[in-house]
Amino acid sequence: MRWRYRDTVLALCTLAFFVTMVGRLAISPVLPEIVETFSVSNAVVGLSLSGMWLAYGLAQYPSGVLADRYGERLVILVAVGGSALAALAVSIAPVFGLFFLSTILLGAVAGLHYSVATTLLARTYDNVGTAVGVHNSGATVAGLLTPVVVAWIAVRFGWRLAVAVIALVGIPSAVLFAWKVRPTEPRRPETPLRERFQLGPISELLSRPPIAFTLVIAIVGEFAWQGTASFLPTFLIEHRGLSTTLAGVFFSVYFVVQGVAQIGVGAVSDRIGRDRALAGCMLAGVVGFGLLVTAAGLPSIIIGVTLVGIAMSFGSALMPRFLRELSAEEQNAGFGLVRTVYMIVASLGSVVVGLLADLFGWTVAFGFLAASLAAIVLALAINSAFKLGY
Repeated sequence: MRWRYRDTVLALCTLAFFVTMVGRLAISPVLPEIVETFSVSNAVVGLSLSGMWLAYGLAQYPSGVLADRYGERLVILVAVGGSALAALAVSIAPVFGLFFLSTILLGAVAGLHYSVATTLLARTYDNVGTAVGVHNSGATVAGLLTPVVVAWIAVRFGWRLAVAVIALVGIPSAVLFAWKVRPTEPRRPETPLRERFQLGPISELLSRPPIAFTLVIAIVGEFAWQGTASFLPTFLIEHRGLSTTLAGVFFSVYFVVQGVAQIGVGAVSDRIGRDRALAGCMLAGVVGFGLLVTAAGLPSIIIGVTLVGIAMSFGSALMPRFLRELSAEEQNAGFGLVRTVYMIVASLGSVVVGLLADLFGWTVAFGFLAASLAAIVLALAINSAFKLGY
């Protein structure tokens, strides 16, 4: 099959997503070392990660507005290069306060990428579910490599060098994107930025019933995703007694499964519908978390991690559900807006899971995530059974 320019765009958007995800994931495998270095609790470190995800969510809507004004290419370049530099700042922070601020900065610059890149792909591809699935595989490759590499470097050279290595990946990736991706035409270059933040149009878009319903699903699903991404290695170390290296390996398995499943879920949702694919993902997560919390032995961990990985691939079905409700003119800013809303709320996933673990233990913390996914399945079933049209 002949390679086309749109394939280059998809490949480099996927690489950019890889870089922004590596920056955010590199912290989770070394959380115990960070807790020890700064003498803080799981809940406090979880608060810093929630701050990172909150900043990531807050950046979504401005990223769409900036893309409409300056073009997608420039915004994605800032996201990739900025993620590399912010991760470097995290690695050299001498006190927890600076670590906290650098982590938030990392989330903010990384958050400029996803909404803009997804909208660019929606303009480029007809089978948007499949394209989104491939794009999301950048996060999967990041999940495959980051825990193992970061854990290996951290054991030998310390967590700071392990996080700093991200800059060695991010800076060349930004250069490659600038070289190969053509400048993109802004959609609304003359519109003053302040007009895009007026409450009336924002409220009208968010109050549309199908978008509001999808937002609820996104909030709960992303809450579970962030809690899992932040604390799965720590859960495996403290609750299941695994070594740091082995926990990193299972964290990688989790992301490998998620990546493979994302491509499949995207393609399946193009064929059988978004909601059926979403319900299947969530059911897998309920069973997976149940096994991780209650069952003993490595086989249960393998199956549980696999099922949770499938569950967290829900984005390939969810993102097209949003896009189908937005006109071409609304997609950059509109998609960024809904991403901002659901990620602001879902950013609490890290601190809530960390707090539940500190107060009640890991069984309650991860059991809460299982219950959250079960609530999504129930909502989808009610919507379908009563033909509510949400």
